Amino acid sequence: MTASVTTPPLNPQVRSEQARRPRTRKSGPRAWATRAPLLPALVFLIAVTQLPFVATLVISLFDWNSLDPDARSFAGLSNYSEVVTDSELRESVLTTVMITASVVITSVVLGLLLALLLDRTFFGRGMVRTLLITPFLLVPVSAALLWKHALYNPEYGLFNGALTWVGELFGDTTPAQPDWISDMPLLAVEASLVWQWTPFMMLILLAGLQSRPADMMEAARLDGASSWQMFRYLTLPHLRRYLELGVLLGSVYIVQNFDAVFTITGGGLGTANLPYTIYNTFYQAHEYGLASAVGVVVVIGTMIIATFALRVVSSLFREEANRA
Repeated sequence: MTASVTTPPLNPQVRSEQARRPRTRKSGPRAWATRAPLLPALVFLIAVTQLPFVATLVISLFDWNSLDPDARSFAGLSNYSEVVTDSELRESVLTTVMITASVVITSVVLGLLLALLLDRTFFGRGMVRTLLITPFLLVPVSAALLWKHALYNPEYGLFNGALTWVGELFGDTTPAQPDWISDMPLLAVEASLVWQWTPFMMLILLAGLQSRPADMMEAARLDGASSWQMFRYLTLPHLRRYLELGVLLGSVYIVQNFDAVFTITGGGLGTANLPYTIYNTFYQAHEYGLASAVGVVVVIGTMIIATFALRVVSSLFREEANRA
């Protein structure tokens, strides 16, 4: 007679630990068969992004002017030292920082105000949301042309037309007609970018507002907290990650902005940022090596910002998973 041995049931804590234990990766033909559909996309990604970057990195090590191709020579890191020491390039770096900082900060503040407005329930909220999102859906060149001709033009622009109407309303028949682009070029570029990127910030922050725990907000309201106290101590800390995400993603995109500067001012009047400087160095001065060095520096800086953005996104996903 043989005695049957019954194994005791596992402790729930032990089962959860076994479930969390990472499984060993499968290897062999079956694993390659599951990964094979991704290979074309991987090859395409490498061919489109990595190979051009490697080529740009190699060109940046040469003293290469297309007007004198026979004088091409290996220059090492001299192009990168010129990027640091050249006064025009340093000025373009400062202009890029000023445009990025002012546009991002203003867009975040306006986006937060609009998100707080759309978080409320009122008649026509869907229509208002659609109208506010529209500027972000425009092609950047179209948005820049709209501001340059429909708004900034000193003869038929909307801004000077509004000034004329206000002047006539108050008895001034000859109101001032400023040339907005010539008088305030940097502000003209920044205003067009703020108009286009505020909806992006609004969407991110609106998603954060709608993810607030309803029970926590209701408990604070029942305890007698004012609207300002709820915003300061509950809403703003909850939006911290969303604010960081908006700032980082906005910085990544606005650092690379070329359309507004090229279309509105043509890079003149002290508005030339790094992307426009790269364009001017490559296509106007024909300095391929120097332009490639500036491009590599911009890519590295963008990658650093993007790394922080990805960390913020991953932390947001972890917080949402833990909350669920």
